[in-house]
Amino acid sequence: MNGVWGVVGAVISVIGTITMGVITYRGTRSAARISTAPNTKQVDLSVLQASVDRLKEECTELREEQTRTRGVLWSISRWALVLRDQVTDRGGTPAPPPQDVEDYYRTGV
Repeated sequence: MNGVWGVVGAVISVIGTITMGVITYRGTRSAARISTAPNTKQVDLSVLQASVDRLKEECTELREEQTRTRGVLWSISRWALVLRDQVTDRGGTPAPPPQDVEDYYRTGV
């Protein structure tokens, strides 16, 4: 009878060892996921911050380009008006401007 209890005890020990191994494995994986979550969020935050910085830079460049374009447009419109006045002063009739140019002269937009 002692031999049977010895075998039963050994089987229970093996099952217990396997069960503890599985539980330990699952716990280790869960702990690893939990510990990498902040790192993943930090990486996501740094990618987002880099995107925001890049967009700010592009926005600044586009605003500067828009300002330069408006300045050139303003200069061209003033120059065209001077040319029109020169033609009119010499007795000529200048060609009418296209509708979008006329709208710009009227509204400034």
